[in-house]
Amino acid sequence: MRAVFALVLVAGLALAGFAVHLAQNYMGQTQAELARATAFQKQTGRLVPVYAVAKALKFGDPLTKDNVIAVYVQEKFLPPGAFLVPPKEGEAAPAPAPAVGGKAPAAVPVLFPKDTDKPRYVMRSMEPNEILLASRLTAPGEVAGLTGKLEKGLTAFQIKVDTASGVSGLVVPDNYIDIYWTGASAGNVNGEVTRLIESAIRVIAVDQASSEGQMTSGTAARTVTVAATREQVARLAQAQATGRLAMSLVVGGDDVALGLVEVDSNSLLGIEQKEVVAVEAPQVCTIKTRKGADVVEIPIPCTN
Repeated sequence: MRAVFALVLVAGLALAGFAVHLAQNYMGQTQAELARATAFQKQTGRLVPVYAVAKALKFGDPLTKDNVIAVYVQEKFLPPGAFLVPPKEGEAAPAPAPAVGGKAPAAVPVLFPKDTDKPRYVMRSMEPNEILLASRLTAPGEVAGLTGKLEKGLTAFQIKVDTASGVSGLVVPDNYIDIYWTGASAGNVNGEVTRLIESAIRVIAVDQASSEGQMTSGTAARTVTVAATREQVARLAQAQATGRLAMSLVVGGDDVALGLVEVDSNSLLGIEQKEVVAVEAPQVCTIKTRKGADVVEIPIPCTN
């Protein structure tokens, strides 16, 4: 009996020691994980939830609750105008803490205010998981305008198009086009010349439509509006006034043509103009001799 008691006691002590060992290991792992998490938080700072788009959106698309998601970003790198996810829907989120030595952050805008059911509209094309900023959205109920599609330093310029221009009925907003000018050049003796004057220029509107969803299918466009610098606008205005414009669609804004692209009637047909070489006439030296009433010129070798 005593042996059984001793055996049970030894087994209990062994199990207790094993349990203590497991508990110590668990506490050690927990403390190590906590230390790593604390060190990581010191490096990254506090993470805050912000709204981002759940799918690709184009200019003029309405923003609804179905196409936004919440993502976490570092509070110290939070861009101005970001929409923080509030604790309760429709309320303003608490302002983030100011950076060390920095200014106090501005008031946080509310993405979906309680006092209106009108949507905001996207003012720039956005990709999935891109953070929503106040500068990229309109106010609730405000329709997106062309100015939202213009980058700093660019202006909107309207070009007349028709079926002969090459893009009528094919181009949509946010496409890129090459623009060619055909006309008579003062320095060209071969008639009219066609030259590429603008390469990979961005279309921001077709007629009155500033997005693909606003266009009416089966209707030929009469005008396209492009985003251009003031120098480009001056060239395009001069080109429209002095000749004919033709356009072609290109893949994107990265493929910019380099060098001069120009074709005239001779280069089109492969006609090569031969250069006329002027040949000097040989020098002739003569002397005049009078024979009676006549004066005769007699050739002699030239001495100089």
